[in-house]
Amino acid sequence: MLDRRVGVVGNCVSGKTTLVNNLVAHGYHAINIPQEHSVSPRLWRRVAPDFLIYLSCTLTTAQQRRQIPWGQERLNEQWQILSDARENANLVIETDALTAPQVLAKALEALAQ
Repeated sequence: MLDRRVGVVGNCVSGKTTLVNNLVAHGYHAINIPQEHSVSPRLWRRVAPDFLIYLSCTLTTAQQRRQIPWGQERLNEQWQILSDARENANLVIETDALTAPQVLAKALEALAQ
């Protein structure tokens, strides 16, 4: 199980880096895929993860987590770029109401199945 390549995608400030770091600390080969910054909606496929986790948060949550210079229009663009990844994800987590440990717990539970 731990030898699976776990890809994590999501919009900016959704918690990708935190989740990847936490999964690595638990022994997983986890990779942060910067899909939201790509012009290719299928960039995640080139990484060929065995398990794909999609994280998402709203603009309000992103603004609470970090000072960001963009608004809803840019977030909508990111969601569009990420739509193929979301449709093909093994796990989708809306991170707005969750803490980092709660997101990790959801990921670990899904990976254990």
